[in-house]
Amino acid sequence: MARFAYDAIGPDKPGNTLEDVKDPALGWIYGFIFTVALLGTFVLVPLRKIMIIDYKLIFPSGTATAVLINSFHTPSGSKLAMKQVASLGKYFSFSFAWSLFKWFFSGLGNQCGFDYFPSFGFKAYRNTFYFNFNLTYVGTGMLLPAAVTYSLMFGGVISWGLMWPLIRQREGDWYPAGLDETRDFRGLFGYKVFIFIAIILGDGLYNFSKVTFMSLKSLYTTLSASNTTRAPNDRKEVFLQDTVPYWLALTGYVTLSCISMIVIPHMFTSVKWYYVLVAYIVGPLFAFGNAYGAGLTDFNLAVTYGNLVLFCFAAWAGAGGGGIIAGLVGCGVMMSILVAACVLMQDFKTGYMTLSSPKSMFAAQLIGGVMGCVLAPATFWLFWTAYDIGDPSGPYTAPIAVIYRTMALLGIEGLGSLPDHCLQLCYVWFAVAMLLHVIRDSLPVKYCRFVPIPVAMVIPFYLGAFFAIDMFVGTCIVYIWGRFNKKDAHTFSAAIASGLICGDGLWTIPSAILSFAKVNPPLCMRFLPSKGLSFARSGS
Repeated sequence: MARFAYDAIGPDKPGNTLEDVKDPALGWIYGFIFTVALLGTFVLVPLRKIMIIDYKLIFPSGTATAVLINSFHTPSGSKLAMKQVASLGKYFSFSFAWSLFKWFFSGLGNQCGFDYFPSFGFKAYRNTFYFNFNLTYVGTGMLLPAAVTYSLMFGGVISWGLMWPLIRQREGDWYPAGLDETRDFRGLFGYKVFIFIAIILGDGLYNFSKVTFMSLKSLYTTLSASNTTRAPNDRKEVFLQDTVPYWLALTGYVTLSCISMIVIPHMFTSVKWYYVLVAYIVGPLFAFGNAYGAGLTDFNLAVTYGNLVLFCFAAWAGAGGGGIIAGLVGCGVMMSILVAACVLMQDFKTGYMTLSSPKSMFAAQLIGGVMGCVLAPATFWLFWTAYDIGDPSGPYTAPIAVIYRTMALLGIEGLGSLPDHCLQLCYVWFAVAMLLHVIRDSLPVKYCRFVPIPVAMVIPFYLGAFFAIDMFVGTCIVYIWGRFNKKDAHTFSAAIASGLICGDGLWTIPSAILSFAKVNPPLCMRFLPSKGLSFARSGS
């Protein structure tokens, strides 16, 4: 996101070129993260008894984690856990070794290595339909429900199989010819980004309205009904006797808010101190609504609230007041509050069901937050230095950075610069996203799984269909395995998937270090069509 944020300031102004900001950016990131990352940990601590004991919110993810933890504390659970760990370690090693093997053929240029293998032919490859041997995506597909991977594949077919090729045929009519399809918003890239945003907004608006309605209905029912059901005494006593002092939570939130109002405006001159103050005033309200909705539905809508703040702050500051930077910073501040608050409440639910100390849960989140403040910027700096982050043809395209910057542009400039018919297509897809949710909620469970999920369907619209194919392969592996041995598939698929993801993910660290040290892969393996090529056989 930093690269696009600085581009928005204007590279022609002294001190704002990428070369000028690349070195000090790490210090800025440390300052920003330490300022905002821990705020969400304090904001909902005084409400934990109300949300977990009084309102009896389910928090499905926290409950599932607690059930899993409790199951390990049995003789059979302990043996099963050891087998799962062994499976994880085996596939972790395989994934790491495979990533190392692929690196030798990845070369220096674009489209080198197994990641660009034209599995279904070159015509399909040009439209991003290929299997790229990425075990992270395969493992993720093993973890995801089939409805999600089906939605990803559906989105890839609709966008890269139909819509983008058809719009590309209108080049020179709907938009000027010769524009860069990966960067220029006046051409095909504009359709990709803005339709993506329209579907995200439609999905977010529907879920926001649904969760808000369910929350208000549940809150009204809880407050009006007599609370006859009591929590088990042992759980309730453990949860309440080791409480986190309310004064500590209030003091922490107010202190960090005051520090932020001083530090952030010095880091980003377009962000005024009263912007930060407004964000921290409405933050607890949004955090409560988001956590309450997550407690009912397991939907964390921090992104939706963040988008709202982004639009409002960008429009408030305006183009002349650095609206893009103000919107992005405001969005980052709000999302850091909401995500941390919601995760802590999920953890409190887990601790409540496992008889764990709330103080320990709170302290663990603080420690983890501080560690994240140290490790996340360092990791980002490593990738930023080793790779061209944001390069559309590179391994790290930073798609969310493009989307969020575009949304900030919408807030300050409006829609006048869109290519022809782009706005109409956005309206259509906004309505389609909401309609798909209405259909899913109206059908019985056994049928609604065949209706695409908009937020999953839209991801290939921008990124391409290749990763959806990899994930679909992972889902097929679990499905076929389950047909032959359902018990083993259910028991070990998550461990194997985690091993595949972790092994490939760990390889990125030595890969980045090698790139930083200017150690390049020795080979570039590329795949070319044989038509038109001639090879001369050399004599001995």
